[in-house]
Amino acid sequence: MSAEIICVGTELLLGDILNSNAQYLGTELAGLGIPHYYQTVVGDNPKRLQQVIEVAMARSSLLIFTGGLGPTPDDLTTETIAHFFQTPLVEHPAILQDISEKFSQRRRQMTPNNRKQALLPQGAEVLPNKRGTAPGMIWQPQGNLTILTFPGVPSELRQMWQDTAVPFLKSQGWGKQVIYSRLLRFWGIGESELATKVSQFFTSANPTVAPYASHGEVRLRLSACAPSQEEAMALIEPISEQIQEIAGYDYYGADEESLASVVGELLLQEGETLSVAESCTGGGLGAMLTRIPGSSAYFSGGIIAYANGVKMKLLGVSRETLSQLGAVSEPVAKQMALGVKDALQTDWSLSITGVAGPGGGTPQKPVGLVYMGLAAPDGTVDIFEYRFGVERDRATIRTRSSCHALDRLRRKLLHRTMGNG
Repeated sequence: MSAEIICVGTELLLGDILNSNAQYLGTELAGLGIPHYYQTVVGDNPKRLQQVIEVAMARSSLLIFTGGLGPTPDDLTTETIAHFFQTPLVEHPAILQDISEKFSQRRRQMTPNNRKQALLPQGAEVLPNKRGTAPGMIWQPQGNLTILTFPGVPSELRQMWQDTAVPFLKSQGWGKQVIYSRLLRFWGIGESELATKVSQFFTSANPTVAPYASHGEVRLRLSACAPSQEEAMALIEPISEQIQEIAGYDYYGADEESLASVVGELLLQEGETLSVAESCTGGGLGAMLTRIPGSSAYFSGGIIAYANGVKMKLLGVSRETLSQLGAVSEPVAKQMALGVKDALQTDWSLSITGVAGPGGGTPQKPVGLVYMGLAAPDGTVDIFEYRFGVERDRATIRTRSSCHALDRLRRKLLHRTMGNG
């Protein structure tokens, strides 16, 4: 017994709207332990929707529809489903009254086309919509097939799912197992390299281990199915620990942790402070740090020194160095790090200077060349050079620069705390 999500709407196919409903329902199904192998997006076309229904019911016993429940002519989900199963539509007076009251509360005139939303296939139960005018339905048209329909508005769908759909599914014997997932996060290692190191875990059936990369970060999703979340977590834990041991410092956190939050925790543990000096990232590094609640306990602030004059005036960068070597150079990155550390009186500091593009590159200093400085409490400065490549866009170069800077500090703090691991 498995579920299938069918999202109806031409606007989804055209990319006008992000399909957040499918993501939400996928997460919810996993949390209920309901197997879910397919998702389909289909436009507002009755013939194609019927084709989708025919395929879906041959492989899934729970069909979850989103979208197409409104009053306009292109809202055809309910009547198309009814037509497919050759079942007449029946008007529900209670739904009609609910719609009328909602229009009255909003001081709006109900138009005749809204009566369409009160029609459901004969034998279907109402899936109430407290927020909007379009109710869904719960229908078991034949055998072990169950159909749930929801409007496309995410806030309406989510409340309807929690209030009515989840209790119904549990009452029908769905959700006896729990699928629990943990996301392990890695930085500083490629997807293929990490996959090679932990390949022995990819054949595990329960829990499963799946890799994927995103914007320089590599992730491993560990998912286990068990009667309870505690039992699922117990299945995941030993494999999670083994993977972390294999990855070493390349592993930085799990689930909702970020490089910025992990760096913040390490600084808090030591009671130390951080400042940043940014050029090409334009405040992106500081934004990552201040996105973490309570970051003022360890992050003192930063200086966005985009122009050379600001680098000289606020960070003490040498005019001669800028003239001879340019702003994108190791000495400038070093002077920026020391300058902000001194100006804001912090224990640690990070600096970033580079060519983010798309213009401004030269054969000697191409787009994607970035220098970072990391100044330690003892005044020593480590310099790191990255060449992200001209194929990277400006936003990617800026984001990866900020993340790599945080990762360098994270490794330095770990190395000092834990020793060479």
